[in-house]
Amino acid sequence: MASSSLPPDDQSEWHPRLRPEDAAARRIRGAMGMLLAYPWFDRLSLWMLVKYFFPLSRLWAAATLSNGIPERFLAQVPLSTQGIDLDRVQGVLFQVEAARATAAAVDAAWEEAFFGGGDIHAEELVAIETARRDHRHDLNTTRGEFRFLLKHGAPIVSPQTPSPQEVGAVYDPALSNRAPMFAPPDPMPKMDVSRRVPGASGADFWLRFPSPSERLGDTVYARVYEPEGVKNPPTIIFGHGICVEFDHWHGLVDEVDALCRMGIRVIRPEAPWHGRRRPPGQYSGEAIVARTPFGPLDAFSGALREWSVLIDWARQTSTGSVAIGGSSLGALMSLLCADVSRHWPERLRPEAMLLITHSGHQQDALVRGALARVWKAREAMAAAGWTSETSDKYLPILDPDWDTPPIIRPENIVSVLGRYDHVTPFESGLGLMDAWKVPAENRFLWRRGHFSVPMTMIRNDRPLHRFREILDRLGTS
Repeated sequence: MASSSLPPDDQSEWHPRLRPEDAAARRIRGAMGMLLAYPWFDRLSLWMLVKYFFPLSRLWAAATLSNGIPERFLAQVPLSTQGIDLDRVQGVLFQVEAARATAAAVDAAWEEAFFGGGDIHAEELVAIETARRDHRHDLNTTRGEFRFLLKHGAPIVSPQTPSPQEVGAVYDPALSNRAPMFAPPDPMPKMDVSRRVPGASGADFWLRFPSPSERLGDTVYARVYEPEGVKNPPTIIFGHGICVEFDHWHGLVDEVDALCRMGIRVIRPEAPWHGRRRPPGQYSGEAIVARTPFGPLDAFSGALREWSVLIDWARQTSTGSVAIGGSSLGALMSLLCADVSRHWPERLRPEAMLLITHSGHQQDALVRGALARVWKAREAMAAAGWTSETSDKYLPILDPDWDTPPIIRPENIVSVLGRYDHVTPFESGLGLMDAWKVPAENRFLWRRGHFSVPMTMIRNDRPLHRFREILDRLGTS
């Protein structure tokens, strides 16, 4: 565990701090935010994802594994060489490789500075963290250099669909008893805590530990936002959406940015195959879709075991209540965690939950939702030998139980849903809230879609204040 070079009891004097939100985020909170917080933005967002972001990401991911060789790059996509200017491809690959090498070098320096030994001044930590974020952002934006290849029909995902026999060999036991699949590790893995760096609302630092999932077998990173001047704050473990890299981009919309300012400690884990955990040759989150149903099964079972480790750490470092939550994919993981944690030791059971854009059944989002139809998960499964009967066999393992109330009391659950949400379908999410008897005052049902809900939350933070009230009540009970 790295020791902090900053005095925890004198955070108000830390200088300099990480820079606050950038110009893009400020515009979202201003007049632009009013325009983006309506359903037309959902149609535009989905169109942009399908036509630009996903195919560009597939090209970019292949480039990061090509070592600058055009033929290797095109084979990785995959894409035919016919009609493609290989010299132009070569030039773009050099740009990507240069950005990748720079980002990797800065990442190595960041690891040593934040988790290594010795004394490092706050100014150095701020500079290194700023450089890490800048160069990761720069690497991510190089995907735009591949626009000239879009006319050649670049795919949006590279399927690696397993056979029914392969999935059955691993997950057939969970069909009759899924509890062992989500069991917390015992003993807990060793937790590394980074040095603290002064942030906009308090202290920012990172947690690092080996994933308890043998199926994942990598290192988990989670960023912690700790409010300034709050002793024993309540904590929320908040999961992000699919393909989101909250710690690698500038200007992303952050639905829970206000929570830290409200005195809540926020832990944001990187989901399996996202951010620092991105597999070589894939973009963040692609593995969940490309390897359906292995992808969701491995990701959810691994993530929930990782969340149990974070809950354990939160209990050890604060007497405040512990909540879970998330947006989209993170909300789906939270729903399952609220259900399966009934089998966990009492100290690992969360007490409250904040859900933003969720469905009630995992298949509604992962196979039937608007993005799932774009990714063509069902078609890929059929090509790999899955029938209509077998294709619906395993994903229900990840469903929360509609008939049994979760370990979290209904009055401690806050749900934000968009009536026009077709990515995590609205009716499915509302049905689960009805089944779990979540009170009306904890439901926020907006005439928005999947992408305009977060935009609306930037300007309308009533759900967050309601959630804060719940944590305050838990703190005095």
